[in-house]
Amino acid sequence: MFRPNEILDLSQTEHLALFEGCEYAWDALKKLSDYIVHNVRSELRNRCVGGAWIGDKVFIGEGTVVEDGAMIKGPAIIGRNCEIRHNAYVREHVIIGDGCLVGNSCELKHCVLFNNVQVPHFNYVGDSILGHRAHLGAGVKVSNVKLVPGNVIVHWEGADIDTGLRKFGAVIGDEAEIGCNAVLNPGSVIGRRSLVYPNLSWRGVLPEGNIAKNAALIQVIARHHHESGNQ
Repeated sequence: MFRPNEILDLSQTEHLALFEGCEYAWDALKKLSDYIVHNVRSELRNRCVGGAWIGDKVFIGEGTVVEDGAMIKGPAIIGRNCEIRHNAYVREHVIIGDGCLVGNSCELKHCVLFNNVQVPHFNYVGDSILGHRAHLGAGVKVSNVKLVPGNVIVHWEGADIDTGLRKFGAVIGDEAEIGCNAVLNPGSVIGRRSLVYPNLSWRGVLPEGNIAKNAALIQVIARHHHESGNQ
């Protein structure tokens, strides 16, 4: 399930060449910087609402709206009919497909968003690939660096796959949903149409069409009202 076409609809990106020759989907991240540098052209076809800061090596397609306070450092390639909302921070080496939403106070770094991805509220996405119609709930963080030295490892069926990447967050498959305030730890792979429950700290592989949720029990007890009499 780790080959690009096994987790991502490659017809939903204009950057198919980025995935050519990749054994694993995350291998595209190794080529991302050079790919953008060689393919970006400085052209802004978007509309700005208020004042935004946009770097020199940035392409933005027609119909895209960039709101007040956004910062797009580049190099970056942003597609058509996107929303880059207030105070979004798009850092180096980012590809954003058509019809995407990057919301208030979200930060993107060295990542690829396929068409119609939603990263809408207070999200961090580092060194990751988000498939067609993937959606992050408010406050979701995609962590990209281990706390200990070494490459990020993907653990699957008792085997450890060395990604060869010191920084790698996640590959999130098409139409996957990540609930509010969840954390995806380095080396996460979320299969197509899978769901991660809110507030979950996830690490590892969630196969296609599955749900990851907390097993913790919630206890509900009566609330007693204590009247305070006059003394």
